[in-house]
Amino acid sequence: MEIATVIDLGRSALWAVLLISGPLLVVALGVGLFIGVIQAATSINEATLSFIPKLLALGLSLALFGGWQLGMMVDYTRDVYKRIPAMFS
Repeated sequence: MEIATVIDLGRSALWAVLLISGPLLVVALGVGLFIGVIQAATSINEATLSFIPKLLALGLSLALFGGWQLGMMVDYTRDVYKRIPAMFS
């Protein structure tokens, strides 16, 4: 197996992880920031207060983006399986 193949495979794996996890991480960051601002404005410092809104927002975003994320994972896996014969020839 050549070094260029390994680097390309690693690059595509990192890109797939970034694309798949990105929407959920952005939603969690946005909701956490919003709840943090509200907590700072109202001086309510309860750590569990942000858990339920984040959980609901992540559930909603997973329902919206889940099919796309699964499609991305399937495409990446198919691409890796297609590369296997060329890796060991």
